[in-house]
Amino acid sequence: MLLRQAQFQRAGSASFTLDIARACVAGKIKNTRQVLQRGARDSKSPEDAKVLTRLAHDLAASLRALPAAKDLDVLRGLEGEAARQYFSGLNILVRPDQRGAFQMQGRTRRPPRDRLNALLSFLYAMWMNDCRSALEATGLDPQVGYLHALRPGRAALALDLMEEFRPWADRLALTLINRGQLSADDFAIREGGGVLLEGDARKAVVVAYQERKRDELSHPLLAQPMALGLVPFVQARLLARAIRDDSAPYIPFIPK
Repeated sequence: MLLRQAQFQRAGSASFTLDIARACVAGKIKNTRQVLQRGARDSKSPEDAKVLTRLAHDLAASLRALPAAKDLDVLRGLEGEAARQYFSGLNILVRPDQRGAFQMQGRTRRPPRDRLNALLSFLYAMWMNDCRSALEATGLDPQVGYLHALRPGRAALALDLMEEFRPWADRLALTLINRGQLSADDFAIREGGGVLLEGDARKAVVVAYQERKRDELSHPLLAQPMALGLVPFVQARLLARAIRDDSAPYIPFIPK
């Protein structure tokens, strides 16, 4: 109860809200930049590698601009532009022979308008639920966030926390597509143009997601290996610490 009281009080502090929001955005941009950099290194096309490298440089510029953001509107504008640049590069990370079926014209949702967006939305929803569970287990209210505005029925803090994990969903989506584990036939186009992942394919994606969460990696702060699925719980505790203690800024999860 005391932690939640502190959380609610902090939500009324413009400076604290901006600091947490800036950390969430920085974590997201740094991790998405790693996706582009890895794609550039692995690309067999010099032209694609050049585009991906340029986009990674653009994201670096967005990162440099974050400290100067004086309010949430400016910060959200920087995050939105970085996301637009990143998603333009995501198409290039799709294997060339799959690009006809899996291309996106920007991020769309409610409903997603293409197969790649539909897959990303499904994976993001699972990450968001895991982040919500981690926050609740820590004693935080997932509804009261800092980067995302408070709205009825919206798990704003869970959305804040999941920002740094979105690139992990993106990587899994690309793996499923590029390895041929999903095809165009696994998606249905609904009336009105919305695209949905079909039943059997949904089950396959859930299995792949659960397997990915068992991957071990080294947390940069704890310097010890842990399963990816445990990282949201660690980050939720770090967020709680930042809420309680002015001298402990929130540090997003950015693997090396």
